[in-house]
Amino acid sequence: MTQVVRIHRTEDSDTKIALPAYETEGSAGMDIRANFPANMRGEGVVLAAGARALIPTGMRFEIPLGYEVQIRPRSGLALKHGVTLVNAPGTIDSDYRGEVGMILINQGNEPFRITHGERVAQMVFAQVTRCDITEVTSLTTTERGAGGFGSTGKA
Repeated sequence: MTQVVRIHRTEDSDTKIALPAYETEGSAGMDIRANFPANMRGEGVVLAAGARALIPTGMRFEIPLGYEVQIRPRSGLALKHGVTLVNAPGTIDSDYRGEVGMILINQGNEPFRITHGERVAQMVFAQVTRCDITEVTSLTTTERGAGGFGSTGKA
C-alpha cells in the first residue's frame, strides 16, 4: 500500500483532483493529473512549442521500501500534441517525501494548454532490485562483444 498526502487540498467539487487511478482493468499505469495551486487553477500553464515546465501533482507519496514509482508519458498526448516527459521515465524513490512533479515538454508545433485536473502522465509502481558492483580486470566474452549502437541489426 502506498500512502499519499495532498498538498493543494480543496473541498470544492469543481477543483478537487482525483487520486491517481487505473482507467481500465488491464492498465499498468495509473493516470496522474495536473494539480495547480489555487492561484494557477483558472489559467493553468501554456507550453509553447519547444517549451518545458514542471507541472505539480499536489501530492507527496510514501512508497514502500524496495519499490519505485516511474512517471511516464501518456501516449495520446504524445501522438496528438507532441507533449511528453523530458526525463521519461522519471523515478520517484521510496525515501523521497516531497511533492511529485512532472517535467512536460511540448515537442509539437502548436502551444498546448495544461489545465487543472488534466491527466498528463501515468505512474507505474515497480519493484527495485539492488546489486553490488565489484571492480574486476576483465569480463567474460560474448558473441556480441563490444559491438555498440547498431551492431546487432539494421543501423
